[in-house]
Amino acid sequence: MSLRVVVVDDDFRLTALHRAYVERVEGFEVVAEAHSGAAALTAVEKTEPDLLLLDIYLPDISGLEVLRRIRQPGRAQTDVVVITAARDAASVRTSLQGGSLTYLMKPFTFARLQEVLEAYRSMRLRLAGAEEVTQTEVDELYAALRSAPRRDLPKGHSPQTLGLIVETLRASGEDLSCEEVAQRAGLSRATAQRYLSHLARIGRVELSLRYGGGRPEHRYRWP
Repeated sequence: MSLRVVVVDDDFRLTALHRAYVERVEGFEVVAEAHSGAAALTAVEKTEPDLLLLDIYLPDISGLEVLRRIRQPGRAQTDVVVITAARDAASVRTSLQGGSLTYLMKPFTFARLQEVLEAYRSMRLRLAGAEEVTQTEVDELYAALRSAPRRDLPKGHSPQTLGLIVETLRASGEDLSCEEVAQRAGLSRATAQRYLSHLARIGRVELSLRYGGGRPEHRYRWP
């Protein structure tokens, strides 16, 4: 199965980067690029892609408006993954209500996009020809598309502990120190530090410094 993708971003350099990312993943091909909302709608109409990687901030109309329009009756059945720098809750909510499969905040790594694309391909394969699915299968498909990346963990790291760290950060809604993460997750400080460093290294958490009287304190936040 070869899946056709349209990449939409107002930044020509990022469009080229995301295209290169997509084309590194087996089974995907980029059939068009677009740098505006109008161009995105035209590309979808002409190429009828399987998947649209859609930025929100576009020079003419919002990517959320593009999403709304392609969901209108009679349009091609194109799946959408939102890729954007928008971090406000309203944009996230609107994109999910509008039918996007997931929401990737820029900048993201190749590994993160690769995981989303492979989960999407797995979803398409599992649903192809299926007349019915179980609740467990539905849960697995959504979890694969929206979970934190767990591939290529460093030696000695477990997916279960990584998931605990991620859920601790997600639930907080604010930045936390390593010590605070360790206490809330019920882990040692050294363990929390290893996983937080990994998440920061692959670009999945926001890292900031808080300055006080001594050494600056590292603070971590789920984007």
